[in-house]
Amino acid sequence: MTTFDEILPKLTEIFERRRENIRELGHIVVNRDLNGRICLVMSEAHRGKEYIERLAEEIHDGLQPHAFPAERLVLFEEDIERFIEKERAFPFSDDIENVFIVDRLALEGDWGEIATETTKPPRIVFYSMKGGVGRSTALAVTAWSLAERGHRVMALDLDLESPGLSTSLLPKDRRPSFGVTDWLVEDLVDNGDAVLDSMVATSDLSRNGEILVMPAHGADPGEYVSKLGRIWMPKVTRDGEREPWFRRLDRLSKALEEKWKPDVVLIDSRAGIDEVASTCLTDLGASLVLLFAVDGDQTWSGYRILFQHWKRVGVVRQVREQLQLVGAMIPETGTLDYLQGLRERAWDLFSEELYDEIPPGNSEGDLWSFDLADETAPHWPWRVNWHRGFAALRSMHGRLHEIDVTMVTAVFGDLLEGVVSTIDKEDAS
Repeated sequence: MTTFDEILPKLTEIFERRRENIRELGHIVVNRDLNGRICLVMSEAHRGKEYIERLAEEIHDGLQPHAFPAERLVLFEEDIERFIEKERAFPFSDDIENVFIVDRLALEGDWGEIATETTKPPRIVFYSMKGGVGRSTALAVTAWSLAERGHRVMALDLDLESPGLSTSLLPKDRRPSFGVTDWLVEDLVDNGDAVLDSMVATSDLSRNGEILVMPAHGADPGEYVSKLGRIWMPKVTRDGEREPWFRRLDRLSKALEEKWKPDVVLIDSRAGIDEVASTCLTDLGASLVLLFAVDGDQTWSGYRILFQHWKRVGVVRQVREQLQLVGAMIPETGTLDYLQGLRERAWDLFSEELYDEIPPGNSEGDLWSFDLADETAPHWPWRVNWHRGFAALRSMHGRLHEIDVTMVTAVFGDLLEGVVSTIDKEDAS
């Protein structure tokens, strides 16, 4: 019996054996449903061709139980080109040019679809492969630091299953009545406007700029678990069109940006590899994605899985220039050795999975590569040093006023400089 990981390799073998038939059929879509079962979608113009039946039988016999019965394995569309565009299909492989694949996922997120970068304001995503690496703390400090420079900063908590950003930046009596989950639930019944004006609060931490906080939930979470189980739902309009949840979230972000006019948006992403995190990284048009990393097998294996997926679905060149590694919780002792190891393993990963096979530091057309020691490279980590004061900090609020700016710079200076540089480049463009 075929297992899930054998589906595509075995299907490739079948397509190679029947390459002439596959070429004659024009554009074909491999549709893999939520259970991992395969069917083919092709143009109605090819219905009735004898070899299609034999192809279906061969696929069923070779892939079962991960294929539909032969008599139900092939579907036909009047306009296959429109189907490919509508269903966000991506190329099946470089060697078989006319075949595409659609991977049905439970939450309709897609690591393989990269949204166009937003123009203004820049959106910066704070992401990690695992929790507990100081990501949210770094975001709170970044928001505070940018506001101290006079910026209007919007901090958006999209770590919806482990919310907490608002507790870092707002006292209880300043938290708004509603949050992201409330709007996503209300929007399903066309009631989003009822909460839109009451889901952003202003932090009193900054003296020069402004920090606007959009939490995961309001001051009173209410039936948070029940709401959380519904927010991933697509919205079905009156004319039957489906709007996936990540597009609804992007619509919310744009509405808030239009209303509040921030200079920059900082997004706290969920950790790990799933469709919720993919929305933050790929569907919101991020200008910069900060990849927090500690030097351990879980970090590198997780990022390798993600980078390899981007390579497989053919979007790696669209996403790689938005990525920047952040060295999280750099230890106080053995710092230089730790940093050297972190940089070397980061370069190994990036050079194998993201960089092109050209001499490091060279650029040929859209080819891209960096030397191990290039401090401008995305694999060169922006440092966040471990500090016992910040590691034990439960809430930023009420404490940042007391923290010496020199200490903030010593701990987060590398990260803050990188973020400021990114914003300056966005402003200049």
